Amino acid sequence: MNLHDSEKIAGVLEGKGYLATADNTKADVIVFNTCCIRHTAERKALGNILAYKQYKAINPKLILAVVGCMSQQPEVNKLLSESYPFVDIVLGTGNLDAFSKAIDAKTLENRRTAWRRLDEKPIIDEGYPLARTSGANAWLDITYGCDNFCSYCIVPHVRGRERSRDADIIVAEASTLIEQGYKEITLLGQNVNSYYHNGIDFACLLERVAELDGDFRLRFLTSHPKDFSKKVVKVIADNEKISNYIHLPVQAGSNKVLADMNRRYTREHYLSLLKMIRDSIPKAGITTDIMVGFPGEDDKDFQDTLDLVRQARFSSAFTFKYSRRKGTDADKMKEQVPEEVKKARIRELISLQNQITLELSQDYIGQTVRVLVEDKSNRAKDTLCGREDTGRLVNFEDVGNKVGDFCNVIVTHTKASSLWGRVASE
Repeated sequence: MNLHDSEKIAGVLEGKGYLATADNTKADVIVFNTCCIRHTAERKALGNILAYKQYKAINPKLILAVVGCMSQQPEVNKLLSESYPFVDIVLGTGNLDAFSKAIDAKTLENRRTAWRRLDEKPIIDEGYPLARTSGANAWLDITYGCDNFCSYCIVPHVRGRERSRDADIIVAEASTLIEQGYKEITLLGQNVNSYYHNGIDFACLLERVAELDGDFRLRFLTSHPKDFSKKVVKVIADNEKISNYIHLPVQAGSNKVLADMNRRYTREHYLSLLKMIRDSIPKAGITTDIMVGFPGEDDKDFQDTLDLVRQARFSSAFTFKYSRRKGTDADKMKEQVPEEVKKARIRELISLQNQITLELSQDYIGQTVRVLVEDKSNRAKDTLCGREDTGRLVNFEDVGNKVGDFCNVIVTHTKASSLWGRVASE
């Protein structure tokens, strides 16, 4: 989602005649699009912003902007104002309309006056120009914000309450993207399953986009287990254009921890969802997010998580150590888990998931999979890479296929989570 926001920012700048440069010393505008999901990310961003002060000395006309989730926090906005006076523009999470005005103002007005604005009541503002940077894939927002208020998460506090875009506008935008040659469309939202606008729910929206003409693949990120429905599974199963890849974050396998996280489902409900998905889509690729060391997590809670991972057999998992985040309920919880315990637990979790991923990878050997070419592979010379229908990365010989092509690849061997193969002859 932050990557797509950056595409919008770049689109605004390109519309004003700016061109991208890799040379910081030649830049007229430098924008930090920030994330604050973890406190470590915030500290790193602030350090990087300070380091860029030197470029103002090289080019006094340089406009330095800080936007996004981090700057939406009032205390960070105050910090930037007091300790980073060289920053020209500070905007929150829904201010791209103001970003354009701010650039114009800083170009024409007194440069000593910083342009600062936070969202009080975020709205949906359509029609942003875009400078898309993800090759054959196009990101397409369907919701903004979040209503879930998980106890560890800062997102609802900085991105606002959930707002759903108009379904007709989304479908029209998807149709235009297909006409422009994009081969993969990814619908984006903090919780796509809770999309609802004028009687249209997520399953209906998914179906409408999948019914568009053209040879393309449709994906979506991210799903919340409490809202994931049989109706959505049926739409996926009935439409060949919808990828059989589902990212379904579980976060923990302990009912006690899930309750403390305010996730509003149980491990039993989550496992029943996996069964429902696999009964309808046997080859579905299911990935997840898992956090270890949440406040109050004891060894039994962690063993419950390991047990769920064994039962779920995820294709892969994004694993994290819990990181305290000021402004969240979890930050106030007293039973913080020691760092050395978190490190030991995440090592054990990663080891288990890697073994499962390797075992599942073996099942692909000898299969022919349809791959969307995404880029040159950095794993080997003269090799391309792309993802097949269930989300697995596939590396294969470069025989002249171009980015954006679909091709059939015979899987010959595997390396951990990635598949390797050769292009099937016609």
